[in-house]
Amino acid sequence: MQTNISAAADPVESAAMEKRNSLSVKDHMKAYISHPGSGIMMLLTMIGAVLTFALLFFLIGYVLVKGIPYLDASLFSFTYTSENVSLLPSLINTLIMTVVSLAIAAPIGIFAAIFLVEYAAKGSKFVKLIRITAETLSGIPSIVYGLFGMLFFVTTLKWKMCLLSGALTMVIMILPLIMRTAEEALKSVPDSYREASFGLGAGKLRTIFTIVLPSAVPGILAGVILAIGRVVGETAALLYTAGTVAAVPSSLMGSGRTLALHMYVLSSEGLHVNQASATAVVILAFVLVINGLSGYVAGKIAKG
Repeated sequence: MQTNISAAADPVESAAMEKRNSLSVKDHMKAYISHPGSGIMMLLTMIGAVLTFALLFFLIGYVLVKGIPYLDASLFSFTYTSENVSLLPSLINTLIMTVVSLAIAAPIGIFAAIFLVEYAAKGSKFVKLIRITAETLSGIPSIVYGLFGMLFFVTTLKWKMCLLSGALTMVIMILPLIMRTAEEALKSVPDSYREASFGLGAGKLRTIFTIVLPSAVPGILAGVILAIGRVVGETAALLYTAGTVAAVPSSLMGSGRTLALHMYVLSSEGLHVNQASATAVVILAFVLVINGLSGYVAGKIAKG
């Protein structure tokens, strides 16, 4: 049975919104003059928005100007040497690390969010404990995760420094982020969607997977994108768990550095600072491509 739910907007709210949108600049200025507080708030928000975009464009422009001139074919050699300081092995390791981390953390985080929103009793102490724990984990510095990963995965389990140790450490880091964003996305779905689905005879499980989850996909993917950014940009935790070997390991039990760690090593050595800047450009492009693909997938799912 298919359940198609369409929620109509409140007519009064829609009319008020349309009236606000039809106001001219002159009408807005008159309103701000008669209510100075609103004008000041509008000015502050505009300044904040302009400064945010200016800082973003400055950072992107600085990275591109510093790094693009040093991008050459030798940086994309499959084998790393002290002469070419190739970033291709690190790029492959970054992709592996991202895929493995998300493959483990995303399902756990999303299903945990579904439990908290759809199944757990509202306001229960258990739910509050989970949320406090997730928020606490989100605030722990990455170096602490790295030390934990080194002590547990590398030393106690005797896996040594490898991609799997790094990936599981990253899972612990990004799991609270995915869970909390997925929870907020699920909570933003109106209860009328669920009630209409139940009224049409759909069960709890079908309602969740055919009505609630598709509506919450954009919010869930936003959390996944943030998690990808954290995995790609992490250095401290991976320095103690994945290692700094500049090669693609034959398995997940082999050591390998990611792009951010590769850039950190080159910068700390002080011998290949220009190549480190070029690596920053590749990291920026990698994140933009991942974000673009995620947005494309979210749009397709929302339309479907």
